Amino acid sequence: MIPTMKTAGELVHSYCVAGLSVESDIAFPGAIPDRAQIGAADVTVRQMAVPEALDHPEESGPTWSIQDDRFLLRIPDIARFLLTGGREIGFEAENGTEPEDIAAFLTGTVFGILLHQRRNIVLHASAVRVGDKAIILCGASGAGKSTLAAALVKRGYPLVTDDFCAVDVSGMPAVQPDCRQLKLWAQAIEKLDLNAQRMGPVRNRLEKYYVEPTQTFETPLPLGAVYALRETRPSLQSGIEQPNIVDAALILRRSAYRPQLVRRMGQRNDYFRAAATIANAAGIFHLTRPLDFKAMANVVASLERHWRELGLLEPAP
Repeated sequence: MIPTMKTAGELVHSYCVAGLSVESDIAFPGAIPDRAQIGAADVTVRQMAVPEALDHPEESGPTWSIQDDRFLLRIPDIARFLLTGGREIGFEAENGTEPEDIAAFLTGTVFGILLHQRRNIVLHASAVRVGDKAIILCGASGAGKSTLAAALVKRGYPLVTDDFCAVDVSGMPAVQPDCRQLKLWAQAIEKLDLNAQRMGPVRNRLEKYYVEPTQTFETPLPLGAVYALRETRPSLQSGIEQPNIVDAALILRRSAYRPQLVRRMGQRNDYFRAAATIANAAGIFHLTRPLDFKAMANVVASLERHWRELGLLEPAP
């Protein structure tokens, strides 16, 4: 689906993203429309005039700045985005950027920052449903989160979320789903035999595509476990291990969506408290495996064995 932009003030697209109702005047590719939305949206997204700078920023980086409840982000030669109070996103294209390229950043980086504004625990992660719980796969860009999630979906585990994952730790930890399509590189689509589910490109001139999952899950789920992905190397053998609570806290903070913002937005303590809550209620683990498609079946099998040990799956017959 090619994103469209409507006349200013005309919000015609409705979605549910990370448990939030969203109304937008630009289409979100890869998102499933929210047709049951009632009342005012939690978040609005509008095309508007966005300043090139904030007057007196309290924090800033090469492409961003913060002033009070406003966050200004510039993606050079793509667009400028102004996020206000975790409720509103304004965007302005640069150099005639096509809507689909703007939408790719809106549904990824920009919305991840908005979740930080709302004081959410938001991880750079994908998640699938196992039994009646959500399993999170987190790691840096290129760690293979979406690819492993796609393999698990193909195995029969419904997709909960991809790219970023909002975790509610106000009570028992729970994952907010958003039913977006997976985003996979062409090689992963080919190796996992998912060509029939391949949709449009994530961005123009990029060999990364949306992939329609065979199953999704659309309501919040209790958290079953968090796995931080690592690649096997001489000093790290393949397997699953549970770090101590201090290391678990560091894993969670490093796995935040845009981790440098955790400190800049005053959330370091939030993430340490969340790590303790998640470690006690569900568990945080390292998953070390080779980045090799030939090993994918063994990786999935090792996860299933671990889920049985944790009581998330019935014992094997």
